[in-house]
Amino acid sequence: MIDENELIPTRLTLLSRLKDWNDHKSWQEFFDTYWRCIYRAAVKMGLTHEEAQDVVQATVINVVKNITQFTYDPQKGSFKGWLLTLTRWRIMDQFRMRQKGINKETPQVGTDPRTDTIERIADPSADALEEIWDQEWRQNIFELALQKVMQRVDPKNYQIFDLHVVRKWSMAKVANALKVNRASVYLAKHRISKLVRSEIKSLETQILDK
Repeated sequence: MIDENELIPTRLTLLSRLKDWNDHKSWQEFFDTYWRCIYRAAVKMGLTHEEAQDVVQATVINVVKNITQFTYDPQKGSFKGWLLTLTRWRIMDQFRMRQKGINKETPQVGTDPRTDTIERIADPSADALEEIWDQEWRQNIFELALQKVMQRVDPKNYQIFDLHVVRKWSMAKVANALKVNRASVYLAKHRISKLVRSEIKSLETQILDK
C-alpha cells in the first residue's frame, strides 16, 4: 500500500508549508512540480526559450511574495487558476519588454505602437492561454505519474512500457529490440498502464488543481 505522504504533497499541506519561506525542501518540490507547466505555456504563447525561463523565474518569485495572502477556498477559485493568473501577468511582461526593445531600435511615427508579433499572438488573458494551460496541466500530471511509477516497477518492464506506450513503438519492434517475446510486451503494457492510471487519479487530487 502506498503511503500518501510519499505522493506529491497534498493541497493544504503544501500550501501551508510554502508559507514558510525558509522551507527550502517544500519550495523545491513546488518548483519541480509546476515549472514545466509555466515554461511550456509561455513557449506556446509565442515566447522564446530565454523569455519563457524568465517567466518561470518571475512567476515563482510572485508565488513566494504572495503565498502568505493566498487562502485555499475551492468555492472562490482554484490554486491552478491562481497560478495561471500569475503566469499570464509574467507572459504579458515579457511581451511588453520585447515591445520596448523593438521600439527603441526601430521607432516608427504614425503607426500602431504594437509590433506585428504582438498583433499576431493571442491575448494572454483570452481563452487561448487557458486552453494551453489545461493541456500542459494534464501533460504535467501524466509525466509526474510516469516518474512515480518508474520508481516502483522493474526497470526492464518500464523500458518496455516506455518504448511501446510512450514512444509508440510497435510490439514487434520492442520485442526485437529488447530480445523479449510479445507476451512480455503485452503484460508490461497492461500492468504499468494500470499503475499509471491509478497514479494519475491520485495526482489529480494531490496537485493543487482544485
